[in-house]
This record gives sequence, structure tokens and C-alpha cells, in this order.
Amino acid sequence: MSPALIDAQSSSSSEHLPINGQTQHTNSGELEGPAMFSLTGKTVLVTGGARGLGVTLATAVIQAGGHIACVDILPQPSEEEWTVLQKLTKKSSTNASYYQCDITSETELQDVMEKVQEGATNNGSTFYGVVACAGIQQKIPAIDYPATDFERILRVNTLGTFLTVKHAAKQMIKNGVQGSIVMIASISGDIANRGLTCTAYNSSKAAVQQMCRSLSVEWGRYGIRVNTLSPGYIRTAMTDALLEDEPHLKDLWMGGALLGRLGVPEDFKAPTLFLLSPGNTFMTGADLRVDGGHCASA
Repeated sequence: MSPALIDAQSSSSSEHLPINGQTQHTNSGELEGPAMFSLTGKTVLVTGGARGLGVTLATAVIQAGGHIACVDILPQPSEEEWTVLQKLTKKSSTNASYYQCDITSETELQDVMEKVQEGATNNGSTFYGVVACAGIQQKIPAIDYPATDFERILRVNTLGTFLTVKHAAKQMIKNGVQGSIVMIASISGDIANRGLTCTAYNSSKAAVQQMCRSLSVEWGRYGIRVNTLSPGYIRTAMTDALLEDEPHLKDLWMGGALLGRLGVPEDFKAPTLFLLSPGNTFMTGADLRVDGGHCASA
């Protein structure tokens, strides 16, 4: 390719680059040490925040100095886990709120987002981040998978995630906030898990990964970063019940556990904070896989 053609293409493409203050300057280089990962003065919304991984990630936000808004379809969060979370808010002088919401209902989500924005304004913080963690799983052989069940998985895991980040981004854009969106995907979006017949779930998580890339292209011009976090096998109440019913799966999963164990929810606190953090201003449209090395070997 001739230099003249290169110059012509460079000139033409630069005219279409989005205007975004962060392309000219970012303060991430001015942050030092813990400040790079501090969420002080910021509010983060977490879906699936009533229990399990969601409330664990909400705890991480509080420990980083942020305010938290937990959203879940359950009327109330887990009493035990919420009590721990509330104790942390008192120690860190932060706030935690809980909203019951069906993330597949656009009207309910709009209402919740407005309340979260109002809460952030009232406590002097910025509605800055989202962790879209809500999701459901179902194990059925593909040949027997009812269409209604398949649609339900996609509706919650894919559409629900989209509606969540869509309405959060609307608030960010409206208020000029260059925030961070983290969508919880899965290694199941990259691979088919041995021993599991979860075609709908795997498809939904692959869709979330592609959604991330598409949204990063659209929202980068506003300084909004969009990334996915893909966990590997995690020991939760749901997987514990599965392993109790099918104990052979543990040996199968451990065969790919390069660090000699399966994950626990706490393993995903630091990666989530990294993706949310103000020091991480040049990462978007990416997938952060945290699987203990499972996908590194065949």
C-alpha cells in the first residue's frame, strides 16, 4: 500500500472518531496506589444482589468505598448475607439499598434506575457503575429442551442483562458520567462444559459476550467502558446441590483445575473491582476470564 493511500485512509477515518474527553486526557495516570481502585463517591448497581455471587460482589464495592444498590427479583435479600453487608456499610460510612425488580420488565427497570440515580444524588455520589450479575441456569438435554424453557433462559440471562445496562447507560449519558459496566458472562460462553447439558445457558452467555463488544463500540464515545467477567466453576449453593446429585462431575471439573481447586464467590471480588476501577480507563469491549486456568488446557 502506498504512503499516499495510507495517509488518505488515516485522514478519512479520523474524521469519524468519536469525540470523548478521555481520548484527549485521562486522570488514571494521576492516581496512585489504592486510589486506582477506590470507588469512594461512586454508586454501583448490582443485579442478582439478593444472595450468592451478586451480594459478594456488592460487598466488594462497599469495601472499596462505594455505595451499593442491589436489585433482585426476590422480595428480600438473604438475611444473613445482608446483615454482613450492612455492618460493612456502617464501618465504611457508605449506603446500601435494595430494590425488588424483574430485570426482564423494562418499566420496572426504568423505575429502579431513576430511584438509584436519585439515591446517588441525595448521598452526594455519582451513579457510576453496574455489575449485571442476575442469571439462571437449567440442565436439560438439548433433544428434550422445551422451547418455553429455552426462551426463559435467554430472556433472563440475555435480554435482562441488556435492559439493565441499557437503562443504566441512559442515566450515565444523561448525567455526563464516564462510567463502567461489568456484565457477568461465563466460560460457558467460550466452551461447552463436559458433563453438563446446558445449551440454553451456554448460548445466553455467548450472547452476553458479543453484546459487550457491540455496546463498547456504541458507548465508547461517551467514555462508558463495557466489559464482561467470565467465571469458571464456582462453589455455590447451586453447584453444591448439583455435585451432591452427580458427584462424578467434581472429578471431571477438577481435571481442569490448574490451581487445584474450584472457585468460590470471593475469587471474583478483585477482578470485578479491577473492571470497575477508575484506574482502569483504557479497557473496554474485553472479556476477563477468571477460571483457575480451566480453559488453558484441553
